[in-house]
Amino acid sequence: MSLSDYVSAVVAVLRRRPADVLPMYVLGAAITAIVRVVPFVAIAVAYVLLATSGRLDPIRAQLAELDPPPTDPNADPEAYDRFLSDIEPIFEQILTTEIVALLGVTAVVSVLLFAVLSAAVAAGQLAACYSRLRDNRGLVAGLEGARRYWLRFFGLFVLELVIWSGALLLVVSGAALFAGSISFAPATAVLTLPVALLGGLVLFVLLVIVRAVFAFAPAAVVVDDAGVFGAVRNAAGLLRSQPVEAVFYYIVAFVGVGAVAGITGLLSLVDVVTIGSLLSILVVLPALDLLKTAVYCGYRDRLAPPESPSLSLRDQFRAGLRHGWTEMSAFVRSNLGLHALAVGLILLGFWMGWAAAGPLVGAVDASIASRLEGWLPPAMALELFGNNWLVALVTAYAGIALVLPAIVSLLFNGVALGIIARLEVDPVELAAFVVPHGIIEIPAILIASALGISVGVTAWRTWRGPAGRTDLADALERAFWVLVGVGILLAIAAVIEGFISPYYYRLFL
Repeated sequence: MSLSDYVSAVVAVLRRRPADVLPMYVLGAAITAIVRVVPFVAIAVAYVLLATSGRLDPIRAQLAELDPPPTDPNADPEAYDRFLSDIEPIFEQILTTEIVALLGVTAVVSVLLFAVLSAAVAAGQLAACYSRLRDNRGLVAGLEGARRYWLRFFGLFVLELVIWSGALLLVVSGAALFAGSISFAPATAVLTLPVALLGGLVLFVLLVIVRAVFAFAPAAVVVDDAGVFGAVRNAAGLLRSQPVEAVFYYIVAFVGVGAVAGITGLLSLVDVVTIGSLLSILVVLPALDLLKTAVYCGYRDRLAPPESPSLSLRDQFRAGLRHGWTEMSAFVRSNLGLHALAVGLILLGFWMGWAAAGPLVGAVDASIASRLEGWLPPAMALELFGNNWLVALVTAYAGIALVLPAIVSLLFNGVALGIIARLEVDPVELAAFVVPHGIIEIPAILIASALGISVGVTAWRTWRGPAGRTDLADALERAFWVLVGVGILLAIAAVIEGFISPYYYRLFL
């Protein structure tokens, strides 16, 4: 097959039915939101431990007596040292043996959960890509692939990590030996330096080959149903028999990742940092996985992608926006109870944040006016849209972990809003800033949260038996289109927040 056939296959899959692949990549971004449940639960347990041990009230009293931290520690180092000495007894009361042990368990569980979920989602992503490249349902295959292949993907991650760790150990040992030989016999440097450079070059080439092999090994697991070592052998066979296609993938991957890094770097100059993440999640990563899997499918003669849609890209984009708005409206109308629950949870979180911030009133201040300094409307509108839509995507799809992450996200956002509102030095100014865009942005986030609860309920029913993987795949695909509608709302809110909210009310001051 020609290289253009692989590119055409990738484009056809992404354009024909994007919602049948992209949710698996949003799930990858949602891993952090799922793992965040662990420290959130740990904080709740720590709060109970402090309350039952009688330490909580003294801690609150000491926080209330704290003087505000100096705004510039370098200008007044003595004041900063006094602040640190005043806060040190508070940390001594918090960091008990039980709390320290709880922190250790939380760290271990979080790392293990992140590793397992990363392997499962990566397996699901490649399985979905392979299925769509065969013109079959992607999300159903992705859910099955996550269950079936996660351990093999985890084994590939561990095996590559072991190889790279061994290479690093060789480099450190070689550098130490070289430094020792020079210190004892400086004259030998002329002889040992070429050997060391040659050894380093050989090691570098070997590691490049290792990375090249492991780039295609996951595709071999899915396409060939191979084990860890069998996938490595099969991937090496691809490199031997089709080096041109493999190099083509590496070049495309390098250019794609480099382009996103360049765009992200340029946008970061004006404080826009989330657009690069969205591009990676929704465009670059799925396109590269599809290309890698297409190349391997061509090697195994199993490539049969869908046809590209007849609509132009612009017409398809418009149709997608209309479909997203329709799906969002239908979801809201048919799930009023879930939205009421979302409102109740965020209000509960707001109350928790308001209560928690009580001891900090006077010691810590928040000012919306200071946060608006240096505000660049176009850049902020773009960043606000990117950040809020990314939060909405992650919140909705994290709910697949049996609802809990969506609930935690609602409580977390409510707590943050409650703390900010309690510590704001000018509540009227804060309200004036929030209202114009908040009447659109907050309902949009609540829709995404209710969607996360809905996805979680379907996942629970799938796990318990009444529903099947097809039902869960349908829920994930429908959620994608609902989130397109949510993105429209968030884009409108971002324009208002960037160009109107910071300025209109100042005319009346």
